Parts: sequence; C-alpha cells; structure tokens
Amino acid sequence: MKIGIVGLGRMGFNLACNMLENNIDVVGYDIDHSIMDKIQCNSLFKKRNFMFFHSLVEFVESLSPTDALFLLVPHGEETEKMLEELLNNLPKNIIVIEAGNSHYKNSQYWYKRYKEKGIYFLDCGTSGGLKGARHGLCSMIGGDKEAFDRIEPILKKISSENGYLYTGPAGSGHFLKMIHNGIEYGMMQAIAEGFEILHESEFEYSYKEVATLWNSSSVIKSWLMELMINVFSEDQSLENISGEMHASGEAKWTIETALDLNVPAPVIALSLMMRNRSLRHDTFAGKVVASLRHQFGGHAVVKKANFKEGE
Repeated sequence: MKIGIVGLGRMGFNLACNMLENNIDVVGYDIDHSIMDKIQCNSLFKKRNFMFFHSLVEFVESLSPTDALFLLVPHGEETEKMLEELLNNLPKNIIVIEAGNSHYKNSQYWYKRYKEKGIYFLDCGTSGGLKGARHGLCSMIGGDKEAFDRIEPILKKISSENGYLYTGPAGSGHFLKMIHNGIEYGMMQAIAEGFEILHESEFEYSYKEVATLWNSSSVIKSWLMELMINVFSEDQSLENISGEMHASGEAKWTIETALDLNVPAPVIALSLMMRNRSLRHDTFAGKVVASLRHQFGGHAVVKKANFKEGE
C-alpha cells in the first residue's frame, strides 16, 4: 500500500518522516512549493526516493484504489476546499484519512458524500503533537471497519504502543479527539494556575526544579509537566513572550456538546474562558499555557513588542 500525504506542514512533514523510517512508500503534495527545499535537505527523503508533487492532479494520478491518503491541512475552510477537490478526482475504493481537528459533524457529512462516490472516508483525531507524529502517533479513528482493517498494518508501524483505536462509526474519531482536547485545556489551565500562584508568592522557586520534581514520581507527573521543564529551561521568567493563549475550537465544541447532553463541564468551560481573557490581559498563567502549546504542537507564541529574536 502506498500512502499519500496532503499537507506537509509541521504535522505532515513529521508523519512523512515517521513513515519513511518505517519503510512505507510515501508520496506528498502541498500548495506551498517551498516545502521542497526542506525535503531536499533531509537525507531520509533522499534515501527513500520520496516523490513530492507540485500538482494535485499528478499527485492523485500516482495513487491507486488500493492506496490510502492522509489529509493534514488546517481544519476549516482549507480542509473543506481540499476535500471537495479530492472527492471529484480520487479513484473508487481508495481510503481518505482526514487527520485534522475537524468537527465530528463535518466528518459525518463528508463520510456520506465520499461513500456515495465509492470512496472510503475515515475521520482520524491525532494527539501527541509533533513528537508523536515523528516517533509514535496516537490516533482515534472512526468510519467503516473494512477501511480501518486495510490501514491498520500501517498504523501499527507508525504508532506508539497502544497508540491507535478504532472508535466506531463515522464522526466517532473526531468526537473522541474533541473531548480529549477539552480535557487537555483543563489540565494545562490547572498547571498554569499553580505556577502563577508560585510566581506571585513570597517564596522564590526555580520553576524548572519544581517541574522536574513534580515530574519525578508525583501524582501530577505527565508529559505536560515534562514540557514545563523544557519551557523553564529556556526562560525561567517567561519575560520574552506574551500571555496570549489562543484557542483552536475543540474546547468550544466540547462545551457546546456538553450543554446539548446536559453534562456539567465547568473545568473545561472555565479553561476556555481563561483563554479568551488572556487576549485582553497579560498573565503568567497565560504565558505558561502559550509556552506549553508551542512545545507540543509548534503553535506560535506572541513575542513581547520590545523583544527581538536573539536577545
């Protein structure tokens, strides 16, 4: 089976590296042709004779009905546009794996449209950030079981141990990822508030040493705490970044779903409110969350207006 990757940005590029390292035949397409410079500088891509296409038509023509395609473009308008283009060009029986953080209802809509064309559509929520894409994916996959069974041998190679799950019918993969991200919001907010209390207290702590201690054998040991060690190793006071915490939408969808189901979710709801608040007032907690998002997902942080790179 050949794997096509549409979107070779942060996640797509690392996933391509993961696949190539596992001897999977991969081809790629991206509207940003400058990606080719990055590919040419990577020995792994040269060794495996990776093919990058400048044309979507030529990319699609390189795939057969027995292949699969990962779509890794930003959710929203870009994903919708690409899904429409692919729908009209892909061969029957090929598998499309939509691996962005799309709304699960959108996934159900596209599943029906692709099924009408005889094309398999899997909605795949992914976690683990850039590190996971490169060294061991964590994925939650919804759609037809026969399509999942076809792609499972590939998933075994590119995932961490117990790192993938068939979740059931269309939409269930992205629904599970939506809830995952809501939990993530709450966990990051709790960590951020804890460090802000330390920051405002009468005591002087080394935040890197605190994070190292808590990540040793404490109850709150976690990958997020490991990332806090990285954050404070680079900048103990976080003086060089703004405390703006941007939201990508999943927590909002989680809260809306909780309201529809009459399920109380105060921690997740408040964590989203705090992100909205951060856009209006600079806080140390905001700096912590912004730094964490940059660590695991490569999300941009807002630099202070008077800060210049290299200072």
